[in-house]
Order: sequence, then C-alpha cells, then structure tokens
Amino acid sequence: MENDPFKVLGVPYNSTLKEIKSAYRNLAKKYHPDTGGDEERILRINAAWEILKVKKNRESYGKYLSNIPTNTSKLNAPKNDGLNKDKAISFWLKVIYKPIDRLMGEIINCFPQQLKDLSADPYDDDLMKSFCEYIEKSQKKIIKIQEIYQSVHTPSQINNFSLSLYQCFSEIQDGINEWERFTAGYVESYLHDGNEMLRSAKKQRLTLQKEKNHLEIF
Repeated sequence: MENDPFKVLGVPYNSTLKEIKSAYRNLAKKYHPDTGGDEERILRINAAWEILKVKKNRESYGKYLSNIPTNTSKLNAPKNDGLNKDKAISFWLKVIYKPIDRLMGEIINCFPQQLKDLSADPYDDDLMKSFCEYIEKSQKKIIKIQEIYQSVHTPSQINNFSLSLYQCFSEIQDGINEWERFTAGYVESYLHDGNEMLRSAKKQRLTLQKEKNHLEIF
C-alpha cells in the first residue's frame, strides 16, 4: 500500500513511538536533499512521521492497515473500477485539497499587507501586536491544515500532487515560524526569510491550482 506510513518508515504496525521516531530520524538523515538524498522520498518520510507521531493516528492506522489482506488478487474487484478511482480522487479533492487550499489562501493573501503595515515602524507596539495576532491565527490554521491532510488516505494516482500540497503548506509553516522568531528579537533576516518562504509558497499554490484543474476527474 503506497500510502501506508508504517511501510514508508519501515516499521511494524505495533511499533512504539520511540521506535517510529528512531526510524524517522535515520531515514531523514539518509534521504535529506542537503546530503544528496531524494527530495520526493524525504517528503514521503516527513508526511509519514507527521501522521504516526500522533497517538490516535498510530492506533487507527495500525488497526486498519494490519487487517488488510496481503493477497488482494483473490478479492472481488468492484465493478467500474476506473469510475471508483475517479470518485476517490474527487472525494479527496473535495474534503482534503479544497479546504486546505482555502486556509492556505487566507494566510498567503494577508501577508503582503501585514508586512507593509509592520514596515512603517516595527517597534510600534500596536503594529507589532497586530502582526503577532496574524501569526497566531496563521499557526492555528496550519494546525487545522495538518489535521485535514492526515484525515483521509491519498489515492495513489495523485500521490505526487498530495506531496506537493504537503510541501506547500510546510513552507508556509516554516515562513510563519521565521516571522515568530523575528518578533522575539527583531532580527531582520528572520523577517526576510519568512517573506521569501511565503512568496515561494504562493507560487507553489498557484501551480497546484493549475495541476488540480488538469486532473482527469469524471
């Protein structure tokens, strides 16, 4: 099963959090792009860890996945299998992609004005308070995005699209974290780096929207 987070990390379904974390760290070191690793592989690894580090996810995934028959050739394939796959993709786009895209847009579309306001005087208490409130709201939206992303299995046909979506909202999260660091010490580089990350995520979101429109859904 391509989207099985346990198989991605190479751990049994009854693994402890400590065992899963150890496997994740070893794979992250091995496949990290900075050390010549596989970018797509590290995205799968990170996505699997985001799922399995949550106790209720480990329990539900483990219970479900461990009961899937290993020899699926003997199972009765549903009629109109292609149609069923299309319905699965349509369902995923509706309940996963669309709400995530909306939440990402709420964060991304507000950040230029937030930066413009703050640039007038970063040391102004009211401006900084408004900026911090934006950061706090954005972080809550990111948590919601992560919960949505983990709630439904991705159809294998759009796995790369799903990974790109994960990369997009992860970059938004990194940018927001950089801005939070800026508010703690007024280090200009944090503000700049966060800005660049949000700009990059904005472009990636537009690319995802175009790709979504080209998916063959019936």
